[in-house]
Amino acid sequence: MVVARDYECFAEARDGLKGRIGFVPTMGALHEGHLSLIRRAKEENDHVIVSIFVNPTQFLEGEDLDKYPRREEADRKICELAGVDLLYLPTTDQIYEEDELCIGAPKRRGYILEGARRPGHFDGMLQVVMKLLNLSRADRAYFGKKDAQQLVLIRQMVRNYFMKVQIVPCEIIRDADGLALSSRNLYLSPEERRRALSLSRSLKRAAKLIQSGQHRSEVIRAAMRGILEPEVTELEYVAIVDRDFRPLEEVELGNTIILVAAKVGETRLIDNLWV
Repeated sequence: MVVARDYECFAEARDGLKGRIGFVPTMGALHEGHLSLIRRAKEENDHVIVSIFVNPTQFLEGEDLDKYPRREEADRKICELAGVDLLYLPTTDQIYEEDELCIGAPKRRGYILEGARRPGHFDGMLQVVMKLLNLSRADRAYFGKKDAQQLVLIRQMVRNYFMKVQIVPCEIIRDADGLALSSRNLYLSPEERRRALSLSRSLKRAAKLIQSGQHRSEVIRAAMRGILEPEVTELEYVAIVDRDFRPLEEVELGNTIILVAAKVGETRLIDNLWV
């Protein structure tokens, strides 16, 4: 595995990779969810590139940029054991310059739900993803469905800017207790982790209601709130939208995403169910 910290080293190593390239961009603190992306990328391509970069432009003031988990040595070993061909570890100065060109999130999809709670977050996310996709020159890039709104916006960016890369959505990976894997789970105390399970329990409740024939969004959201509100510190939203992130009054099978965001203690968590 080649480990590159600067653009010149990365570009030289990238030029040496022939055949189909799969790319997995991450912010590090790698877990089984990231590994599932890497494994799929290996199955579908000749070579795999992984990047680790905690992107400052997608963190708002007061968020956890400074304390976001950083485990470089462990992450390097994980990538090596997983068979990654090229690991890119750029610094902020290598990714950004002082007076940057910027792209902006779309006015509707980019400023609802996560975008409403974290205004400007998606601008920074799209900015760095575009840079990394251009740097990797990948045939396919792999993103988890847990960040559903992010995934939809990245696919729109690729479409709107005529980028020659296939965005591959990958299923949410969960611990045995049902908690969706996230680097921020490290922040949770044992008691907070128990309370955090209310997110996945609420989504399971929604799935059972839909399976029983209940498709009214109002009824499903109320049932989910009944599970969440006694457990979470702050319930930010429970939303039922279509794949274009338009609110739905009735669940449309094959075209619906049910999303939840909440704080447990000081930790902000998201989860969702694609129906």
